[in-house]
Amino acid sequence: MFTGDEIEAYILSHIDEEGDLLSALNRDAHVNLLRPRMLSGHLQGRILKMFCRMTRPRRVLEIGTYTAYATLCMAEGLDEDGLIHTVEVNDEMEDFILKYLSRSPYEDKIRLHIGDAMEIVPRLGETFDMVFIDADKRRYAEYYDMVFPMVRPGGLILADNTLWDGKVVEKVSASDQQTKGILFFNEKIKQDTRVEKVILPLRDGLTMIWKK
Repeated sequence: MFTGDEIEAYILSHIDEEGDLLSALNRDAHVNLLRPRMLSGHLQGRILKMFCRMTRPRRVLEIGTYTAYATLCMAEGLDEDGLIHTVEVNDEMEDFILKYLSRSPYEDKIRLHIGDAMEIVPRLGETFDMVFIDADKRRYAEYYDMVFPMVRPGGLILADNTLWDGKVVEKVSASDQQTKGILFFNEKIKQDTRVEKVILPLRDGLTMIWKK
């Protein structure tokens, strides 16, 4: 039997390359950041780019920039008139993010906002074709309720980490608010008849939600 690592290595060797800038960002994050595992990575990055290629969104919202790895991947897949609004709550990440945005040929397609998404997003005055939620797991349901009216019919909402390292099928500690947040979100999406949904067992779980 092949191991998961062997399968992943095979996949990564048979898809589009990561590219020099993203590879440098990945290395930098693993050397200098406390939780580098939080960035999307090569495989998910190529998938996010492909979603943009296929759906051709004009306006994308990302809640949770972190290193901007996913941001840059989505920007690669946008048409010329495409634009990403990305929101990061941790102002200590701003210098790291800007270092890589400034080196990207897609910089002009990205608008970085530092602060609380619940305050920033309603002020943008945009209708979004695609939303990528990858922030505080305790607030996923809040983010979803906030963005839903801003997503056009036929638009796509993506939520990352919805399998949460397998914790969704384990006994949850009373103090584990992150897992509780993911479980509540997953159940909320399951019951929402306004959307079609599927969870992809990719990395830590990626939920695709299509607004009817």
